[in-house]
Amino acid sequence: MKRWLTSSAGIGYLLILPSLVVIFSIIIWPILYSVYISFHKLYLVRPGEFPFVGLENYIKISRSPVFWAAVGRTFYFTGVSVGVAIILGLGIALVLNQDFKGRAFVRGLIILPWALSSVVNGMMWKWIYDGSYGALNGFLLQLGWIDSYKVWLADPRVAMNFVVMAEIWKETPVGVIFILAFLQTIPSSLYEAAKVDGASPWRRFRYITLPLLKPIILLLIVLKSVWAIRDSFDIVYMITRGGPAESTQVVTFYAYLTTFKFLRFGYGAAISYLITLIILVFAVVYMRLVYTETLYAETI
Repeated sequence: MKRWLTSSAGIGYLLILPSLVVIFSIIIWPILYSVYISFHKLYLVRPGEFPFVGLENYIKISRSPVFWAAVGRTFYFTGVSVGVAIILGLGIALVLNQDFKGRAFVRGLIILPWALSSVVNGMMWKWIYDGSYGALNGFLLQLGWIDSYKVWLADPRVAMNFVVMAEIWKETPVGVIFILAFLQTIPSSLYEAAKVDGASPWRRFRYITLPLLKPIILLLIVLKSVWAIRDSFDIVYMITRGGPAESTQVVTFYAYLTTFKFLRFGYGAAISYLITLIILVFAVVYMRLVYTETLYAETI
């Protein structure tokens, strides 16, 4: 044993042991324990009770209309924010790929919204939407589109769309960076040959740019979908707290309320793992799409 400890392998294991202990303590152990309590009825209002209930928590969640309504809002939030952000990112990247004065400065400026944390972004947009002194009301009033200040976030019909707009503003720069970097790799000879053949700008975009951008667009869909589900809690918490009338209560915020407001830790843990399962399914589907597109591009 002593000989092994003094060997290069033994010294290496001893050096990484503190890191392994830290990783196990703050990552692996909490994950394992949360899986464990998801099969129990842990309700802090009754601290002495901790019965094993098996899949009961998961069954209750699958039958809960509140949970599925929150899932539907999450899909809406994710689908609209990701779709619009990628379309805007594509348009802005195409503009920034052109040669114009001040292009380097604009490219650097475009990253600023993404550099803000989700909490700061949510707080900023909450102030913009404020019904008493918000910049949005002041801007629309100056244009004559409204005749008085409106409490936008108090209307269940539009509150979610305003939350989505805040997410789009923050996440669009990611699409710009990825797509712009990919545009730089497209050989200019392809466009020159298309020009010689008389192809219009629209045809060059449709038959050269867009097909070559498909792999990076699909990758963006994967990444941004996962990020949107993850970030939905931060921005909803900062702007609306899930209101009004639960119209912006996404599934991550529902898990937070269940766990830390109503103190149903077993039920909340089960919700979290169902969310993880949903994200995993979509990630696998998207990654298969990306892999298929990559193989198709390599065969052309």
